[in-house]
Amino acid sequence: MTQHNVVLPRTQTPSLDFSLVGGGNWSLAEQDPEHFTLVVFYRGYHCPICKKQLQELLSMKEDFAKTGINVVAVSADDSDRAEKSRDEWELDGLDLGYGIGLDKALEWGLHVSAGRPDSSEPEHFSEPGLFMVRPDGTLYFSSVQTMPFARPQLSDILGAAKFVIEKDYPARGELVSL
Repeated sequence: MTQHNVVLPRTQTPSLDFSLVGGGNWSLAEQDPEHFTLVVFYRGYHCPICKKQLQELLSMKEDFAKTGINVVAVSADDSDRAEKSRDEWELDGLDLGYGIGLDKALEWGLHVSAGRPDSSEPEHFSEPGLFMVRPDGTLYFSSVQTMPFARPQLSDILGAAKFVIEKDYPARGELVSL
């Protein structure tokens, strides 16, 4: 397996390509947002907190779009589990990807967990993360979780993005040593 990576602000993000529920493919390299692409990595169908987060993301999709931000959500789930997420969580209208390999999750700096045998969790899956990527493919902001809990609120992300755009606020956290 790939080693755990840290993607720093102001640096090029790793490539990201995956299939979408309902057909088609999504590629970060092909995105052309006015300001940012918000990539939401979610744990998978087994996660009720992900359900709530993705339903909120869908409800805010137009607000993000009006701010010049494209949104997409993706997990390591297979196509069947991803389709269940879309259908049972009522996510029609949200670009929902599936099948990212755990090597790719580690390349993006996500944490990987082993599923609990007494649960509906898959054998292995990535923990959640949010990445706001500039049109040139560089990272502006990230939030990577080791647990499903205490995620940034999407309304906070949207509010911060509006401030960043209005004030031309630079990405922070790019230094790796002093």
